[in-house]
Amino acid sequence: MNREQEIIELAAYSVNGYRDWIDNFQRFIKPTSHPRLSAYCLELTGIKQEQVNKAKRFDMVFPDFLEWLEGHDQPQLICTWGNKDMTIIRDECRRHDIDDRFLPKSINLKSQYASIHLLGKEVGLQKALEYSLIEFEGSPHRAIDDAFNTTKLFLHYLDRWQY
Repeated sequence: MNREQEIIELAAYSVNGYRDWIDNFQRFIKPTSHPRLSAYCLELTGIKQEQVNKAKRFDMVFPDFLEWLEGHDQPQLICTWGNKDMTIIRDECRRHDIDDRFLPKSINLKSQYASIHLLGKEVGLQKALEYSLIEFEGSPHRAIDDAFNTTKLFLHYLDRWQY
C-alpha cells in the first residue's frame, strides 16, 4: 500500500563556520492522516508507536522548529541529504495551512557530494560517510541520527559545498 508520507520525527543540528556544534532540535510528531505507523515504518526507523502517540501534531511542532531556527544569530542554511526531506516538510506545511516561506535556504548535500567526488550517481548517506572514512553513528532513518551524520559530513567538507 502506497500512502502519503507524513513526518513522524523532525530533527536538526546547528553548527557554525568554525565547525562548532551549537545545539540540536528533535521532536516526534503525531501523524494525522495515518496515526497508526506501518510495520515497515516501525522496522525502518525503530520509532515506537507510543512515541508518536504521545507527540504533538506537525502544526504544533513546526512553529517550535522555526523558533529554534530563529534563536541562532548566524545566517541559517538547511542542509539535507537529498531533496525528499524538504519536499515532505513543504507538503506537511501545505497540508496544515502553514506558510513555509519563512524556512531558510536549503541545499542538497547528496547531489553536491556526487559532484565533489566525481561520482556517476548519487550515493546514500551511509555510503558517503564510508567513502569519507567517517563512522555512521546511531540508527539509520532516525531523523536525529541522520541529521547528526549529515552534519558530520557537512563539516568535513565545509569549504567545498556550494551555498
